[in-house]
Amino acid sequence: MDLFDDLPEPTQAGQHLSAAVAVLPLSTKEDKCAKRKREDEESPMVRNEEEEENKKVCREGLPLLRGYVAARRGERDEMQDAHVLLPDMSPCLAALPSQVSQVSYFAVFDGHGGARASRFAAEHLHHTLAKKFPQGETDNLDKLIKKCLLDTFRQTDEDFLKKASSQKPAWKDGSTATCMLVLDDVVYVANLGDSRAVLCRMEADGGATATLALSKEHNPTIYEERMRIQRAGGTVRDGRVLGVLEVSRSIGDGQYKRCGVISTPDLRRCQLTSNDRFIILACDGLFKVFSADEAVKFVLDIFQEGGADQKLMDKEEQFEAACQQLASEAVRRGCADNVTVILVSIDF
Repeated sequence: MDLFDDLPEPTQAGQHLSAAVAVLPLSTKEDKCAKRKREDEESPMVRNEEEEENKKVCREGLPLLRGYVAARRGERDEMQDAHVLLPDMSPCLAALPSQVSQVSYFAVFDGHGGARASRFAAEHLHHTLAKKFPQGETDNLDKLIKKCLLDTFRQTDEDFLKKASSQKPAWKDGSTATCMLVLDDVVYVANLGDSRAVLCRMEADGGATATLALSKEHNPTIYEERMRIQRAGGTVRDGRVLGVLEVSRSIGDGQYKRCGVISTPDLRRCQLTSNDRFIILACDGLFKVFSADEAVKFVLDIFQEGGADQKLMDKEEQFEAACQQLASEAVRRGCADNVTVILVSIDF
C-alpha cells in the first residue's frame, strides 16, 4: 500500500524525467592519492566551473518552478492569510538527499480568530521542515518525506499552542495550511483545513486540459471527520465544530483540540510531467466563488485571450497578470473573505 494518496501516473510524455536525473557513478576505482594530487593542482576557478557544470547536468530535464502571489483583504477588517514562496529551498537545508538535485516550497495559510497562527506557521513551518529533512543516502525517500511532513506539522502546532497558552489572555487563533514541497519532479502536498491545491495538466495531444486535485479538504461535515470529533466528545452543529469552527483540522485552535480537531495533514504525491502547466494554491476565499475547473480555465483564458498586448508580455508577466486577475475576480464575484492565490508555473 502506498504511503501517499497518489494522483494518476504521468503520461508517456513525462516518463523519461526520472531517468534524466539519475546520478552517473564515477568510472572505475581511481587511485585516491593521484586524484587528490590532481585536485590540488587545479585552480579554484577550474573546480568551480566543474561544479557548475555538474549542477547543470543534475538539473537537466527537471522542471523550473516560479511562484506568483496575489492577496486581497476583501471586506475583512484584517488580512489573516499568510504565504511563503521558496522556488529554491536549498539555502534553508543543511544538505539534500543524495538522489535529489533541487527542492522548492510554496505554502498558503488561512488564519481565523486572528492572524497570529497563520503568521507563525508562515515564519516557522519551513524552518522546522528543514531541520527534519532527510539527508545523505536514503533507501526509501517517500517514507522519510512522509514522516518529515507529519512531524513538522505536529511540531509547528505544538510550538504555536505553547506560545499561545503562555499569553495573557491566551491566543485563540487557528490556521489552515496547504504546503507544497517539490523534490526534483515530484510534488508532495500536505494540507490541513479547507485551502486547496490544484494542478493544470494538458492532455498528451496538446488539446484538452485536466484539473487534478492535489489536496483534500477537512471540514466537520465529512463523515470521517465528524465521527472523530464525536468520539473525542465534541459535537457538530450547522456544519461547524461546536457550532463555531468551520474546519476539522488546523494549526492552533487550542480550545478545540480536546474536541477532536487535529493537526495531522492529508498527504498527496504527484510526479510532474512535461504536460503540466501550472499549480494553484489558494485559500477558501477563492474557492467559495470558483470551482477548481473554473479557476484553471480562468487562468488559461487569460493566456489565450490577451490579444496583441498579451503577446508582447513575456511568460513571467503573463503569470503575474493571471494571478492578480484571478484574486481580483474572486472579490468582484462577491467573496467577502480574505483571498490569497499562489500561481506556480511549471517549465521543463
